[in-house]
Amino acid sequence: MGRQEPPALLARVTDIGGERLVTSLGEWDRVLGGGLVPGSLILVGGEPGIGKSTLLLQVADLLAARYGRVLYISGEESAVQVRLRAQRLGTLTGEIYLLAATDVEAILAGIEELAPPVVIVDSIQAMFLPTLQAAPGSVSQVRECAARFLHLAKEGGPAVILVGHVTKEGFLAGPRVLEHLVDTVLYLEGERYQAYRILRAVKNRFGSTNEIGIFEMAGGGLREVLNPSAMLLAERPAGVAGSSVVACLEGTRPLLLEVQALVSPTTFGNPRRLSTGLDYNRTLLLTAVLEKRAGLHLGGYDIYLNVAGGMTISEPAADLGICLAIASAFKDRPVEARTLVLGEVGLAGEVRSVTQIERRLEEAGRLGFRRFLIPAGNRSRLISQGEYEVYDVRSVVEALEMGLGT
Repeated sequence: MGRQEPPALLARVTDIGGERLVTSLGEWDRVLGGGLVPGSLILVGGEPGIGKSTLLLQVADLLAARYGRVLYISGEESAVQVRLRAQRLGTLTGEIYLLAATDVEAILAGIEELAPPVVIVDSIQAMFLPTLQAAPGSVSQVRECAARFLHLAKEGGPAVILVGHVTKEGFLAGPRVLEHLVDTVLYLEGERYQAYRILRAVKNRFGSTNEIGIFEMAGGGLREVLNPSAMLLAERPAGVAGSSVVACLEGTRPLLLEVQALVSPTTFGNPRRLSTGLDYNRTLLLTAVLEKRAGLHLGGYDIYLNVAGGMTISEPAADLGICLAIASAFKDRPVEARTLVLGEVGLAGEVRSVTQIERRLEEAGRLGFRRFLIPAGNRSRLISQGEYEVYDVRSVVEALEMGLGT
């Protein structure tokens, strides 16, 4: 049997919490929980062309400026292609070492010789082990290559960032065990032909999985969006029915999002229900509550719902805003432009309280919102109201009266 380390007292195990490798790219550090942990294995996934290589080349440059040499392993592009991208991004001045190779044995030898604090592998599907008789990208090759990089990181080696491709279904290509091997799984999301990208953590052993980072794709690479709420509401039309603004939490960050609704008479026997960025079943439930509890006869109308900016809302704090947007479109009465709507809606038509109400209102107040419709259960939690108009509501009917004057 091989020699093993003796059991150690848990309280005496080395604490690495204060040794994170941070960059000046705040959105990247936020999603990771404060920075890159030495000896960790990170998996970054996304669709082809979404900007994974661009983001990681920028991260490599920032890390090299602070901590010295960073090794970038390119398995799909030649060294000339990577240099052209680095020249466009302005990342040629740092200590970024490039290795265009796919043989994992040769790569590990190069890492041992260079001894960098960070290694980036682009991509794990292109790597292969000569001892395996399978083609690169196969299940066995991806699993074994990832395991080699895991052992490298955990045995006192560098932090390793793996790039992974995403299938048509939106899952990482390769075996599912790949997600179990790594410490953190990040997804870079967004429409390929739109400017904004969202970096989301779906697994993180060193931080929260609720944080997101928002970037804008520009000619010089990805730029972090420091005020995403203002960006998402920049093109909101004024005085148009069917629009409401809600505040949703993404980790510790409140985001102000616009919920849009369009209600029109149906031309077929069965009315259509369509939602983008919202849970479809949840929207059906809220529509039924409006019909039964608020007396809105929506059975003969098509309802289309959308979250502006390509964002997705999953928390129930946006329920009341969705109801108000539908009622506004149905009644053709716009909600006052600087009104924020918050609250979870129950099947009895009651409005339930939401968490971290002050953080949400503070973000809205910073962007000029002065009128708030909040659950009555949250009124006692507000320490100060400042110059705001705060209306507490107990039911959907009260919310419609306050928001639309109906």
